[in-house]
Order: sequence, then C-alpha cells, then structure tokens
Amino acid sequence: MLDEVNLGHLAERTAEGLGVQVGEGGVLLSGGERQRLAIARTLLAGPPVLLFDEPTSNLDARNEAALRRAIDAVAVRRTLLIVAHRLSTVVDADQIVVLDGGRVVAVGTHDELTGTSPLYRELATHQLLVS
Repeated sequence: MLDEVNLGHLAERTAEGLGVQVGEGGVLLSGGERQRLAIARTLLAGPPVLLFDEPTSNLDARNEAALRRAIDAVAVRRTLLIVAHRLSTVVDADQIVVLDGGRVVAVGTHDELTGTSPLYRELATHQLLVS
C-alpha cells in the first residue's frame, strides 16, 4: 500500500524498513507524507464506508494522482464520500453534489454538471478541467 500512495521510499531509506521511526505524530514526515500515510492506513483497515475531507489538499500533482489511483483501487468494494474544493479529486466520481452556501444546488457527474450547473462549470473552468 505504501507504493500505491507514493510512500515506498520511506521503508527503503533506512535499514529499519517498515520499522522506520517517523516521530511522535509523524513529525519527521512532511504534511503530504503524513496525509498519505494516514490514508494508506485507513485503506488497509478496509472499512465499508470511507469519508475523506480534502484528501489531496497538501499534495502536489504527482502525489495527488498516486493517491487517487490508490483510492480508486479500493473504491470498487466500498462507499466513498469525498469533500473537496479541488475538483480533480472528484472528477471521476459516480455522483457529485455541488453545494453553495450550505445548500445543494446541483447533482450529477462531471460531464453532466459542466453542462447543467453554472457554478460547477465556473469552478471547473477556473481549475482548468474544462475550457
């Protein structure tokens, strides 16, 4: 699972392997490494429902892609609820719920919403997901 979230190097950088010390609360890791490690642990636990709140917020594009692939790999057997401002995190979701001021203003897939929701299309355009 470490390789899937782009953390395989942690076990390889010392002779301790998977026993490598990451410090109290992961202080020896970057914010993105801590985030990916926490998500890897959660994915390994295998709960039937996963709730992620901004799972890619501290990640660069490469690590975001790796994390999305890891989540996608386990999603086929689980229900995922993902809260995100970064639309690339949810663009492939079966269903996206668009909130504005705490109210549901649109529901659909990425393709549906780019055609039917002015707010979603604006967000997607600003995030370079549509032209």
